[in-house]
Amino acid sequence: MSIPDELLVDVAATVESGRSNQMSLTVVAGGVVITGRLAPEALWRQRVSEVLTDSARLGEFSGVFAPVAPRDTPPTHLHFHLARILQGTVGMPETGGMYRVAIADVSAWTVGDFSYSDS
Repeated sequence: MSIPDELLVDVAATVESGRSNQMSLTVVAGGVVITGRLAPEALWRQRVSEVLTDSARLGEFSGVFAPVAPRDTPPTHLHFHLARILQGTVGMPETGGMYRVAIADVSAWTVGDFSYSDS
């Protein structure tokens, strides 16, 4: 998608404003389906930084993800936490991951997240 969806930008801006961190979203980007909850970029960066800080091999990268001050420009990316990539009948990882997706790359989206059950 070369022109970002204005409605999706508005959803991301609402999350970034701190008015909500409860928005569940499912997107298709580059043919991949990602489902999870959106987080403000600063919170997402903080959580990624914390995970990297605790890693013996990747600790040196934690500073790259240090939170930045909020911007006065429209968001360009979606920041997912507790997210999964859906592949067939499997969501990976099962516990959820941290994904950053360019809004311009989203070709389809829907409010809510998808999950599978064994029933």
